[in-house]
Amino acid sequence: MTEDLFREDSHLRECSATVRALTEQGVLLDRTVFYPLGGGQAGDRGELRWGDGLVLRIADTRKGLEPGEIVHVPAPGQEAVLARLAPGQAVSAVIDWERRHRHMRLHTATHLLCALIPHPVDGCSITADYARLDFHMTEPLDKDEINAGLARLVAEDHAVSHHWITDEELDANPQLVRSMSVQPPRGTGRVRVLRIDGVDLQPCGGTHVARTAEIGAVVVTKIEKKSAKTRRVVLGLAEPAAG
Repeated sequence: MTEDLFREDSHLRECSATVRALTEQGVLLDRTVFYPLGGGQAGDRGELRWGDGLVLRIADTRKGLEPGEIVHVPAPGQEAVLARLAPGQAVSAVIDWERRHRHMRLHTATHLLCALIPHPVDGCSITADYARLDFHMTEPLDKDEINAGLARLVAEDHAVSHHWITDEELDANPQLVRSMSVQPPRGTGRVRVLRIDGVDLQPCGGTHVARTAEIGAVVVTKIEKKSAKTRRVVLGLAEPAAG
């Protein structure tokens, strides 16, 4: 398994690591700050650095073939650099922080959206440019009302934290699961639960900001009726994060 440092601290931008293996899929490390594609959130990009200025650009991060493995997928055209990398090599794993932070801001904003629209979610996507949630519902949605709610929850600066529960505790509290399409990851014996104080509580393995004010200005850019029982809400960031 790869030690997934981002699960405990989403704000880590880099870490030291050791190459475990080179596979057809990419590079396996013993530990990483790179988030792999999953739960609707895009995988991280960045670099692996070692030696005297050697750099391997990472274009994507995916889950490996074995449970708990995380694969760092190199960008094309780096055969000469890859030839300098071998199992046992010490590297620095450095994410594209600006892109990751946009993921964190938008992913946390989708949790605020869940609090404002109390209906099951049957589809989601979090990228650096937008986030969308598909709600299982029939009634219309008011964009101005949702935008006002988002602005209020951001301004109230609620603390964002996480804790772990067992699979059995989750089974005993099925109301925690809001998503119909993406189920919480199981198999390790514990499930990560995200809490936004006084706002939202649900299982989530993604990366998030520390407080809602860190999201910055976020707005609904589109509301669509995707089917008779599905309303899609798309969010965008209106400005860069403070600081």
